[in-house]
Amino acid sequence: MDETIKPGLFGQKHSSRDYGKASNWGKNIFNSSFPASLVAYMHARDIKPVYLCVDEDNKLRHTYISGKDLYKIDPLSEEAYYNFEAGFSTFEKYYTGNREKIDLVMINRTTNENLIGLEVKLTALPDNTTKKESEDKYSCEIVVRPPTICFLACSICELFPTDQEKIALRKILNTVPKINHWNEVGEVLPHYAKIEAAISQIARSLHQKQTPLIMQPVWKMKDGKLADDCLDVFVWSNLAVLQMCYSNGNVSNTEISRFQRALIWIYLMLKDFVDYDTFDYIRIIKDHSFQNANDKAFSIPGKSSWRLLNCAELTHPRIKKDEIKNVILGGGQNLLSPERRFDAVIVNSPDLFD
Repeated sequence: MDETIKPGLFGQKHSSRDYGKASNWGKNIFNSSFPASLVAYMHARDIKPVYLCVDEDNKLRHTYISGKDLYKIDPLSEEAYYNFEAGFSTFEKYYTGNREKIDLVMINRTTNENLIGLEVKLTALPDNTTKKESEDKYSCEIVVRPPTICFLACSICELFPTDQEKIALRKILNTVPKINHWNEVGEVLPHYAKIEAAISQIARSLHQKQTPLIMQPVWKMKDGKLADDCLDVFVWSNLAVLQMCYSNGNVSNTEISRFQRALIWIYLMLKDFVDYDTFDYIRIIKDHSFQNANDKAFSIPGKSSWRLLNCAELTHPRIKKDEIKNVILGGGQNLLSPERRFDAVIVNSPDLFD
């Protein structure tokens, strides 16, 4: 190990985390800081993350987004500040109560502007539901927490800045008949198709304004070891995240699924936004659990996420395992405490750093 190079991660010249301290390589921290640097490294190599977004018909499309367009600043710039587990002021004005921290906020050091807030979900490829499939059918489990639904609603509110635009939003929301008891499954279910149709119509009206919300790096295993084609990054726009929830007409007559519930939460948040300018995110989630626990909004197993993620980059991620040493610098791997699977694989693969 070169003693002159301090432990660090590629591209993060200015960060809220001091990578010289072992505590900043611990549980749940590496899971957002490594992906942030992976994007910077891909940017340096002119490799663009896969961007999941929607078209004018609200159909999911795959395109690419540069690191600079994702972060709204050059990831390698002296101006770029990586602020982890931070409040994002752009979203905070839309909801009341306790402030939720978002995984990564990019800040311009010169202007002090909060540029973008991103959720980061480091996912393993394949998951339990696809590990016995052929490689081209591998996919990941995606877990979405309630705060992500709050951020998603805020990101949509941000796209209706004027009174005139709010009137247009209210008009779409009012296509759903009046429901007196939103916490009653029996009252909400008959109108669910209209709730989903309203959200879908909002997405179609915004397709030219959609913005990145979730950064989903994937790391691939093969035969119990890190695969040679090891790492890549998928980015979900705010409107693409809605695609995880649409029922495609597959709706129960007696219960509300977690996916339906997430769209109902978003509908109620937007309704309060047009009526009162803000929404009480905690109350909406607490009062509308529909007999499901609120620990997570929903999760999608790999067998189901494959249809959304399927592309050449999912089968063969573009960053090779021998490039990990270009992202983790200065012996940082020696500070990892392998409580998470990706950390553990790196710790148990010292040859990566030879």
